[in-house]
Amino acid sequence: MAATEKVILITGASNGFGRLAARTLARSGHVVVAGMRGTRGRNAASVREIEELAAVEGLSLSAVELDVQSPDSVDAAVAEVAERRARLDVVVHNAGHMVLGPTEAFTPEQMAAVYDVNVVGTQRVNRAVLPLLRRQGSGLLVWVGSSSTRGGHPPFLAPYFAAKAAMDALAESYAAELIRFGIGTTIVVPGAFPSGTNHFVNAAGRPDDDVTAADYDARYGDIRALIDRRLPALVPPEADVQSVADEIARVVDLPDDRRPFRTHVDPSRDGSEVVSVVADRIRAEFYHRLGIEELLSPNAAL
Repeated sequence: MAATEKVILITGASNGFGRLAARTLARSGHVVVAGMRGTRGRNAASVREIEELAAVEGLSLSAVELDVQSPDSVDAAVAEVAERRARLDVVVHNAGHMVLGPTEAFTPEQMAAVYDVNVVGTQRVNRAVLPLLRRQGSGLLVWVGSSSTRGGHPPFLAPYFAAKAAMDALAESYAAELIRFGIGTTIVVPGAFPSGTNHFVNAAGRPDDDVTAADYDARYGDIRALIDRRLPALVPPEADVQSVADEIARVVDLPDDRRPFRTHVDPSRDGSEVVSVVADRIRAEFYHRLGIEELLSPNAAL
């Protein structure tokens, strides 16, 4: 049970890390609002599941319509949470979308759409929630990133990896710009979990340019088949996607001055954690050289 009950909004909570985090945080004693789109359509079953779980286990867990690609939807969701709970303590940026295929075969519009979901969506949510958090003088942004931004990663996932790298950079700058408002930042960095979520299964985004994609398939079909076989083999069988939700819950429950700026949950050990240690240290050193070290999170490095 959490020492202090927090009001938490999670984006993309209809499945995967978001759904697991919502359940885990609610079972830890927090008030959790699971944001998702299509609450009356494609995700109506997820809403019923949340309502049933909340009733059976006596949890403060509910769903709200929240499409990170729609400013009106985001604003309405945040307004509803604020009206229901009168405060908001934690926002978990989890909504995202993965696509698979040769990079050249994605149209610019498709590339922009992936960026919109994974990056611009967080900006829409931030512009809705941060006025409330700044007025409170407290809050926590948890960004669910990807080890691909700094660790080893395979080809044919470039639009998603590029977007996640952009989201990571956005989170870094936000951390410095919000710390004087009493708002903390933690980037939770999952590695590859080929099973246990629908992340890879739902990577339905395929290139629109079928002709170009077919040309790549002719030359790289064997390589892509090899990646499909070898990537899951890099992940130990005991790896559990629940560990990501557990890490999010652990971070939320830590005292403000003990939360890590970045934490990894990477069973494939792709090296992201190693690179992050160096990168975060260099960033900290640069802040010291600029004389703005007060803007660093208390635990900037791992």
